[in-house]
Amino acid sequence: MGRSRETFGKKNVREKQLKKRKDKEKRKLEKKEQGKQNIDDMIAYVDENGMITSTPQDLKNKMEVDVESIEIATPPKIQEEDVPKQGVVTAFDHSKGYGFIVDSQTKNSVFFHVNDCIDDNIKVGNTVEFDTEKGLKGPKAKNVRIKK
Repeated sequence: MGRSRETFGKKNVREKQLKKRKDKEKRKLEKKEQGKQNIDDMIAYVDENGMITSTPQDLKNKMEVDVESIEIATPPKIQEEDVPKQGVVTAFDHSKGYGFIVDSQTKNSVFFHVNDCIDDNIKVGNTVEFDTEKGLKGPKAKNVRIKK
């Protein structure tokens, strides 16, 4: 009978593969054991302040709510008053015919065009009154007039 043809390298590789399979099986069993948690450990409760807790609430303080009294709707949209807004002209290009107004209440910049102006002699730094409408790229001023 001859010698075994198994070399040290082949034996080493086979042992590594066997160890790898055993480690994989061990991890698989550990995951299974972790997955078997008690259902009571997974339950969370919400208290009267909206905070999540692990203990159930005291039912003595329970309050009955009439289902009919609950309103489910979107809040009504607040209509803007007809009072014109006020602002200061921060930029105006006479050659191109447009400029920008900074609203004094919201501090937002509003675009305006010469065609939307009532007064023709608007300059940078003037305090103006205007109405707004939705433009292509944001709010747009209309009926721009110098405040008297």
